[in-house]
Amino acid sequence: MKIAIAGAGAMGSRFGIMLHKAGNDVILIDTWTDHVNAIKKFGLKANFNGEDIVEKIPIFFPEEVQDYKDSIDVVILFTKAMQLESILKSIKPILKKDTKVLCLLNGLGHEDTIEKYIDKKNILLGNTIWTASIIGPGEVKLFGDGELDLQNVHPAGKEVALEIVKILKDAGLNGNYRENVKYSIWRKACLNGAINGICTILDTNIMSFGATKVSSQIITTIINEFAAVAKVENIILDVEEIKKLIISTYDPNKIGSHYPSMHQDLIQNKRLTEIDYINGAVFRKGKKYNIPTPYCQLITELVHAKEEILGAK
Repeated sequence: MKIAIAGAGAMGSRFGIMLHKAGNDVILIDTWTDHVNAIKKFGLKANFNGEDIVEKIPIFFPEEVQDYKDSIDVVILFTKAMQLESILKSIKPILKKDTKVLCLLNGLGHEDTIEKYIDKKNILLGNTIWTASIIGPGEVKLFGDGELDLQNVHPAGKEVALEIVKILKDAGLNGNYRENVKYSIWRKACLNGAINGICTILDTNIMSFGATKVSSQIITTIINEFAAVAKVENIILDVEEIKKLIISTYDPNKIGSHYPSMHQDLIQNKRLTEIDYINGAVFRKGKKYNIPTPYCQLITELVHAKEEILGAK
């Protein structure tokens, strides 16, 4: 399969590197000018679990992908949630009738946007708990272990979904096929909802937040808000299991020293965040279902205030 990764930031770069190192035919697509130009000139640099490497992976701006209009088999989406529609519009030339699209974005509800551009039988949804950080244009830091879950949206897509799972496993990305991937997506959104916004507001890493006296009460309240809203959509979250998962991320020997992607975007790079697709999505759904979600509302509003204060774009 020829794989295009749309969104070659930290996570897109991780997947690109690992799939490329496993022998797959991979191209990267991104809109960040300095990042794209650096990779074109020097290759994609990475500190990969302590080892400095450089991978020569073709990278393009979206308007440059015309030459691949008949060759891309799978597109893996790793854009920011608020950029999803614009990237799909810009790469439309490579979205053939039978091109498969795997969405691994943070947040909730992305299938509604993707269905405007791709037949439902070609859409796969998933989520991942791999981590990565941008060091600077053309350079990333990859550390720790992770996995990802995925599932076809339409029953006709299962065979291809299993094939993609194998490709991801062979690349060391620990792909899993799940019969109810929406549970996994909500579970991941809940983890992000309990950590990303808080670490961004507090300007701290996961470990330092977890060490505070109030962290347990904060994450418990947020998890309960997610669970109450998810239940209306027939997703029953295991509150205690998710709380244990979140607490496990505090470990400095795992990802405790990691600054979440939202912190990287806003605090480190003055970029707008995905808060509207995580805590903000739960707040909006809560209003729709008449379920109070005060913590999710406050976190969303505080992150937006921080965006305004920092002049994020």
